[in-house]
Amino acid sequence: MNNPKQSCLSKELSFLSYALISLKVLIYLAYSKMQYSQFLKTTLSISLFIMATNRIMAISDSICLKNKIIPSLIISEVRTALLHYPELDGVAIEFKFKPSLKKSFMKAQPKFSSLFMSKNKRTYLILISETFKIDGLQLHIKDIPKNVMIGWLGHELGHIMDYHRRNNLNLIFFGLKYLISSNYIREAERVADTYAIKHSMKHYILATKKFILNHSSLSEKYKARIRRLYLSPDEILLLIKEQEAN
Repeated sequence: MNNPKQSCLSKELSFLSYALISLKVLIYLAYSKMQYSQFLKTTLSISLFIMATNRIMAISDSICLKNKIIPSLIISEVRTALLHYPELDGVAIEFKFKPSLKKSFMKAQPKFSSLFMSKNKRTYLILISETFKIDGLQLHIKDIPKNVMIGWLGHELGHIMDYHRRNNLNLIFFGLKYLISSNYIREAERVADTYAIKHSMKHYILATKKFILNHSSLSEKYKARIRRLYLSPDEILLLIKEQEAN
């Protein structure tokens, strides 16, 4: 059986090999002719080499799983969340750590390079801050309770369910409205929560809400924003009852 990390790295290594060959050729040309245009090409090739190296370093700590790239640190939580979304089995998603994200702990978005491809070829990113950092509270990702992490992931996968039903033009307009309208943010976040609840993630979503709303180190201003934009625990329980009644 192939090592999953090896399959994850194969495309990256091919790109690195190409960058290395280009680097050698262009350095030779620049050295022999010392032309300005060749120097620019050499500089570009070096940049490509550095980008490829950084990409490989990041992905070497990840595991490939059915079109998914998942950091090994959260592989268990991601697998649990994905089990609730069988519709996303064939959808390419990369879960990627970032040093920090403004105003959020996680963020789901389509990869820009795939926005103009057919829906079936579209790929998505779930960006995850390595540290939950709000109002002076700092928690490393490994210190966040497992069920809370699964709930967060389930919410972001709900966003991807929403994105994936849209055509490309609709998705672009969605992004623009999300940037300029707080009412639209509220609608989009509640749609993501609703997807998660309908996919039997209600207990995880509740755990995430309670983690935020009951945390003594978080300000009332931040909690008020969460209450305004997301489903409240009471609304989640009401939605659960409606589902059970149907």
